[in-house]
Amino acid sequence: MKAAGLWIAGLYLALVALAAFAPDLLATHDPLQTDVRAALQPPSGAHLFGTDQSGRDVLARVVHGAARSAGIGLLATALALVAGLAVGALSGIAPRWADAVLMRVTDVLLAFPEFLVALIVVAVLGPGGANVAIAVTIAAVPVYIRLARTQTRTLRVAEHVEAARILGVGRMRAFVRHVVPGVLGSLSVLATIGIGSAILAAAGLSFLGLGPAEPQPEWGLMLAGGRNVLGQAWWISVFPGLAITLTVISATVLGRALRARMEGRAA
Repeated sequence: MKAAGLWIAGLYLALVALAAFAPDLLATHDPLQTDVRAALQPPSGAHLFGTDQSGRDVLARVVHGAARSAGIGLLATALALVAGLAVGALSGIAPRWADAVLMRVTDVLLAFPEFLVALIVVAVLGPGGANVAIAVTIAAVPVYIRLARTQTRTLRVAEHVEAARILGVGRMRAFVRHVVPGVLGSLSVLATIGIGSAILAAAGLSFLGLGPAEPQPEWGLMLAGGRNVLGQAWWISVFPGLAITLTVISATVLGRALRARMEGRAA
């Protein structure tokens, strides 16, 4: 049963990837083309997911929105991983006073919910997809810093690192060759789980009107666009909402399975 769930999650994420890189293979309509005569049509053979208030095909907008919605989450996670690796590893080998300063700043950020931090950052920077990615990155990076610091402090005194030093390998070379890869492996596992949270946070900011602007297709923005006509045209919000939900669940399922495998447990 668990294996079937992993396969389903993997296949769904592959479908999302296909939608992001080759949307025309899954949707034939133009996501930006309006037709007021076809407005608010329910799901049918002509429009599988129905149409919105402007007559735009909802399926086409959901498919084309995968690139922005999933892309922002992936970009934010990648940036958080790189920044967390750099700062956390530096903190792990830095003098005690520098480590204390970095950790106190990290603790302050960890004291607030990630979405609140992202909301404050994007409110300062202004709306837009790039600013949402930056905001989600800043909100997520403290967790990566903490893990990177812990792993660095553990691995730098590991037996294989000490053995390399005894054999004449320089301190920095031993750090880069033997410590950084181990830290990166741990952060990569965390990132697979964090992708879902990043996508959800980005969609939440877009729902509040702080992400990409109309008429660009983006799942959170589409969800917000249909909330005022939910009783009359449920499909406008339900389908992008399902896309967000299934993507987050699938990413989390695969991430937890990978973490369990890395820890030597059964998924």
